[in-house]
Amino acid sequence: MLNVLERITVNPKQCGGRPCIRGMRIRVSDVLDLFAVGLSAEQILEEMPDLEADDLKAALFYAARKLDHPVLVA
Repeated sequence: MLNVLERITVNPKQCGGRPCIRGMRIRVSDVLDLFAVGLSAEQILEEMPDLEADDLKAALFYAARKLDHPVLVA
């Protein structure tokens, strides 16, 4: 599953340095927002024909990785 993360790119000169899908100007957050409003993967792919199913998996996996961090209690 880690190789799917290769689909996520970060370029400081593109989209304010936010993570994007395969160098396109489609941000990971754009994909997550579409899932959040209730669109299915099929609907997202229909709305954004430049995306592939693995791009959606990569966005979800990237988000899960970013949220899974330990909280240290002092």
